[in-house]
Amino acid sequence: MNFLLETLWTLLLWLYYSAEALLMLFVPARKKDVSGEIVLITGAASGIGRLVALEFARLRSALVLWDIDAKGNEETARLARERGAPRVHTYLCDCSKRTAVYEVADQVKREVGDVSIVINNAGIVTGKKFIDSPDDLLVKTMEVNVLAHFWTYKAFLPAMIACNHGHLVSIASSAGFFPVNGLADYCSSKFAAIGFAESVALELLATGKNGIKTTIVCPYFINTGMFDGCKIKWPNLIPILDQNYAAKAITDAILREKVYLVMPRSLYFLLAIKKPTKWDMANSAHHLEELVELAENDVHEAGNEVFFKQHSEIQRS
Repeated sequence: MNFLLETLWTLLLWLYYSAEALLMLFVPARKKDVSGEIVLITGAASGIGRLVALEFARLRSALVLWDIDAKGNEETARLARERGAPRVHTYLCDCSKRTAVYEVADQVKREVGDVSIVINNAGIVTGKKFIDSPDDLLVKTMEVNVLAHFWTYKAFLPAMIACNHGHLVSIASSAGFFPVNGLADYCSSKFAAIGFAESVALELLATGKNGIKTTIVCPYFINTGMFDGCKIKWPNLIPILDQNYAAKAITDAILREKVYLVMPRSLYFLLAIKKPTKWDMANSAHHLEELVELAENDVHEAGNEVFFKQHSEIQRS
């Protein structure tokens, strides 16, 4: 009898949330007020990290900016102050190192306060075929793109749980849904980041901490320079995203407390038809390779440039 009741309850919840999701297509959720909130952004020295920081500066949030590029981070801080951020704090932090994350997090708590919005944005791409990738680059990809999320959540989530208030944001990728030729380590890290974020969200719901929101962002390639050299076969269907558009969409998703943001919208269709069988995965990968033609040499060079620039910053720090 309990099984039947639980099944019925599950079906009713499914109908309710499906109807709610349909309604939200036509009546978007109201944006929350984030003025005064302490927002931590990793990888804030450039690209999406910088642009999202400037969006929150305009919304009068207090900003905590982490990066291994001290000069770029200070430039982001300067721009944020010009756009109205009441407080901006910059920290040199190598998010791939657990001890560094915990040490800087303790410093933030002492000097700024408890962070209420964590945006895990820092990421790297090596751009090499898996078999050609040195072991240290593979490890570094996982450390920056997913393990860093573990450490930032461990550092700042307890305070959020204590007051049942906060927001966890994972800047993942559509590469966390679909395989991409030449990006095996990157795709693996993004699959892991999505799975981790989803699991933590379920843990929070199961423990009744519904005041802590989660947003998982899964964009296609963004023109930040990280994927220079990519050539798209059907750019009208799956275009490379403009970084300013992406930053505004990410900020809007956080303000509206969206659970997922997938960009562009055409990827929702590909997600809907993706099936989890072994044969279908192989078949899907074959067709996706037809959709996305990577100019491999260019992508590899761009990936190496991004990685080694960041790696050299780590060494200098």
